[in-house]
Amino acid sequence: MPFARKLSPTSKSGPVHGIDRLIGDVRTGRFERSLAALTAGGALVTTAEIYMSHDSASFGNRTMWWPIFVMPTLIPAGIAAVFSRRAAKTVLPVSSVLVIANGLQGTYLHARGVSQKPGGWKLGLYNIEMGPPLFAPLLATLVGGMGLLASILRREEDPKVPA
Repeated sequence: MPFARKLSPTSKSGPVHGIDRLIGDVRTGRFERSLAALTAGGALVTTAEIYMSHDSASFGNRTMWWPIFVMPTLIPAGIAAVFSRRAAKTVLPVSSVLVIANGLQGTYLHARGVSQKPGGWKLGLYNIEMGPPLFAPLLATLVGGMGLLASILRREEDPKVPA
């Protein structure tokens, strides 16, 4: 089994698969770097999606530019966090909190946009479908949350915490 690995050379429990492997990666600190890299990749894809969505709305409101400038800050922060413990514990959480705040603000602004459509929340099902995507800003919030979680997790070189 090429992707299986033992917990330790003296482990008698055999190869580790699936969720047990992921838990082992979190315990040993390997998951922190992976999550930082996923944060950078997620920020790149999310920024592109936000740009295309807001461009199709002709950037009708100045605040539509904010996520275009805030979201990409996670890209270099996530990449730096992969290689530097210092960046993972300083730059990444600051950038992540900015993105989370911007995502929550976007959710509020999208909800306000739905309410300003003809009929407002009385025609909620229609206006949610035809108005600004109500839950799309939460995608940015989720990517920011991934970065924040990555900054909290332990790195491989950190000393082990007693159980």
